[in-house]
Amino acid sequence: MGLQCGIVGLPNVGKSTLFNCLSNAKAQAANFPFCTIEPNVGVITVPDERLTKLTEIVNPKNVVPNVIEIVDIAGLVKGASKGEGLGNQFLANIRSTNAIIHVLRCFDNDNVIHVDGSVDPIRDKEIIDTELQLKDLDSVEKKLQKVEKAAKTGDKEAKKAYDTLTIYKNHLLSGKSARTASVAEEDKEHIADIWLLTAKPVMYVCNVDEASVNTGNAYVEKVKAAVKEENAEVLVISAQIESEIAQLETYEERQMFLDDLGLAESGVNKLIKAAYKLLNLATYFTAGVQEVRAWTITKGFTAPQAAGVIHTDFEKGFIRAEVIKYDDFVKFNGSEAAIKENGKLGIEGKTYIVQDGDVMHFRFNV
Repeated sequence: MGLQCGIVGLPNVGKSTLFNCLSNAKAQAANFPFCTIEPNVGVITVPDERLTKLTEIVNPKNVVPNVIEIVDIAGLVKGASKGEGLGNQFLANIRSTNAIIHVLRCFDNDNVIHVDGSVDPIRDKEIIDTELQLKDLDSVEKKLQKVEKAAKTGDKEAKKAYDTLTIYKNHLLSGKSARTASVAEEDKEHIADIWLLTAKPVMYVCNVDEASVNTGNAYVEKVKAAVKEENAEVLVISAQIESEIAQLETYEERQMFLDDLGLAESGVNKLIKAAYKLLNLATYFTAGVQEVRAWTITKGFTAPQAAGVIHTDFEKGFIRAEVIKYDDFVKFNGSEAAIKENGKLGIEGKTYIVQDGDVMHFRFNV
């Protein structure tokens, strides 16, 4: 579906190190600001144990997992909203993403310089928030000027747009991000065309030292307190540990390494799954001897919309969907006969809302 999460943060917080672990791309991870000049884009496989299980049952010729794109965006400094540093480029790159992964430095290390001279994740967060909010304020004020005249002439739609934009303006002026503004869902259409940066969903990644990866630390607790009203997920990851895991060649070696650290799964896996959730995505599967495949859909998609992800003809000529719940597919070991005998094959029409994990087969006529 071409969906992107942008990794953002001040210079030297561990963004590029984390990105390298995510995608095995070769973004520099040097100890100085702006080592990532152009946004590096990595296509990341979404780990899904269900796909592995379906593959074991079906033993297909081909397996295709879900993917999302992760974009490593150039470091930001104060004044970016006015074009300082790489500000204009940073803001243009982040505007094209669907969600934000905000990396915060939550570790002490005298050997890794900090652009502001000391470690303070809350200050770092506020620097980026302020720059994005200032840019959004500029966008909101420009649109307000456009709709103001029509609103004063009694145009109801323009008046509604003006009132909604005013809410956002006052919210941004108070130092808060657009995503937390009290605006009805249907009224958000009035900002759809100006792509507000702070309206994007966000996840905070606290980059900690190895000793803090299981329990967190005082920095992490400060971050959690600071973002509690944003309804945002906070992940604790050690980019250093992840870079060491990335160098191990086999799955068994990586699992042993994780076991030694008392970790159930790598931070990278947790991050990818959380990013998928952040984008409001779900997965359905097709399973046959030729191919077992995971398909990405937005939560709430109907059966025809889900079929259209495979091919537009499937949506246009949709007749019905044959649906097997993942647990039932596993329980009956993929036997279509057993699934039918036990009444577990659902025949669904155009209004069916696809559920995460559905195993589907579409009937269509073009």
